[in-house]
Amino acid sequence: MLFVGTNDPRVCIGLGWLRASQRKLDHGRSLPYRPYHTHDEEWPLVPGEPVELMIEILPTCIVIPPGYRLALNIRGKDYEHGLGDARQPGELYTMKGVGPFVHAEPKDRPPAIFGGKNRLHFEPGMEPYLLLPIIP
Repeated sequence: MLFVGTNDPRVCIGLGWLRASQRKLDHGRSLPYRPYHTHDEEWPLVPGEPVELMIEILPTCIVIPPGYRLALNIRGKDYEHGLGDARQPGELYTMKGVGPFVHAEPKDRPPAIFGGKNRLHFEPGMEPYLLLPIIP
């Protein structure tokens, strides 16, 4: 289900980004539902070596009716809904799901570093999770 967003007319309910090499947390400023990344050190990934990533999903609000499901989509690239570009004449950026917030600058994302495959690791004691509020 897509929604009308402030920066794109067809967006998913919530988005979150984190460059894995920028995963260092400030534990004094982080909250259980809002990790705070310092962005003061680069911690490159090592192929085959799992790391934990705490990714904030931007706050939003929706009531999910009984019987509906909430899905989480994890990808190593920007979200695109696949319905084409909803850009209006005169708008400067594409509208495919994240508005202007794309991560496609070759200088910032050189293919030699970012052109590989992503792998999710599921291990006992390091199971992935999604923290959701329960609001009665």
